[in-house]
Amino acid sequence: MPKHPAKISPDLPRLYRPEEIAAALGCSVWWVKDRASRTLIPCSRVGRSYRFTAEHLAEIVRLHEVRPAPRPEPIGSAAAPAAPRTRPVPTAARLRARPPRRTRQDEFDTTA
Repeated sequence: MPKHPAKISPDLPRLYRPEEIAAALGCSVWWVKDRASRTLIPCSRVGRSYRFTAEHLAEIVRLHEVRPAPRPEPIGSAAAPAAPRTRPVPTAARLRARPPRRTRQDEFDTTA
């Protein structure tokens, strides 16, 4: 009797391997597996392997999305020049040498 492959239900989501997710994201397979093992990105565990759905991939992209911060509106006139930004000048800490551990010459005495 020939074996027929079981029909896959169309209701089940397609599961992607870490290699496919890494290729889609343009990163390494190690990064995908490392983040999944540390539960920093969503995934499914099938046995000891990680599998991802299309929803997982979309969530990973959303998690690592960076948006620009909104610029605050200047107070007052729009034609007023903005004050130049300056960095605070760090003050140099004064370093002091430790006193030597052996301060007396008789500690070096090697006579028996």
